[in-house]
Amino acid sequence: MNRSGTLVPHRCVAIGGHGPEDVVADARGRVITGVEDGRILRLDNLADPDHIRVTVLAETGGRPLGLELLGDDTLLVCDADRGLLRVDLADGTVRILADSVAGEPLRFASNVVALSDGSVYFTVSSRRYPLQQWIGEIAEHTGTGRLLRLEPGSETPEVVLEGLQFANGLAASADESFLVVAETGACRLTRYWLTGPKAGSGEPFVEHLPGMPDNIWRGAPDGPIWVALAGPHLPPLDLLHRAAPAVRRAAARIAVRAPYRPTAAIGALAVDDTGATVHHLTGRSPGFRMVTSVCEAGGHLVLGSVHERGIALCEPPAPK
Repeated sequence: MNRSGTLVPHRCVAIGGHGPEDVVADARGRVITGVEDGRILRLDNLADPDHIRVTVLAETGGRPLGLELLGDDTLLVCDADRGLLRVDLADGTVRILADSVAGEPLRFASNVVALSDGSVYFTVSSRRYPLQQWIGEIAEHTGTGRLLRLEPGSETPEVVLEGLQFANGLAASADESFLVVAETGACRLTRYWLTGPKAGSGEPFVEHLPGMPDNIWRGAPDGPIWVALAGPHLPPLDLLHRAAPAVRRAAARIAVRAPYRPTAAIGALAVDDTGATVHHLTGRSPGFRMVTSVCEAGGHLVLGSVHERGIALCEPPAPK
């Protein structure tokens, strides 16, 4: 069932840091996020937005992006500068799990998911552009995004899928038979099969999304996969992507030098394991732009943004 609705923040909460790019919720309804200066923060008491507490749990020394909670005390972090990290939330200890792949430094790690067998999968958005120049990747459309796997006990990640257009958010199906990968630069979700006759291969899962997918979050195996839409679908960008490589490179050089001003259009999508849309929420929010993550916590739909200095709280949609 496709339930369209409005996405309107009823409260924006400053958290004492810039760019909470990803937001994830723990079993107690608390939200974990990472900000531009490298701190990992926990937001408690979301049920009472006037008294939200912000606690610093750790500092990565880099730029944390995608997060994956392992129970209450361990956090996997994709750090754009340092690689794939494991953070002990009890004492703030940070350990590097992987900082290189195939002989090159691991940069622009974007999102991560851990499976029940102990394996960890994570994305790299671009091998050509760093986080600070992400708009160049969107313009040039290099297709250098990757999906990587780190086996239990290993320090060497393996590339399992490449040629992705700005690989970003990541989530597993309820039965862990496949992963869903957001390709921001292609406005689509891709399925990577983990089991069955297609194991080890990728295919389109949901195409022609109404916006650019960013981080993905799944709160429970029987719940939907929430997809943040960082910006609207732009037909002129489709035309640029069909242009010659030299034209795209020239456009990218211009894009990385120009200040980026996100639109007031915001959106979030929820899909099930068949790829059917469960919720499609849209709105306009001049006070909170560029939604890069979404999760449910404390009776709210919580939005994160790489562009803002806090989070936004919205009314959650009615269950289907």
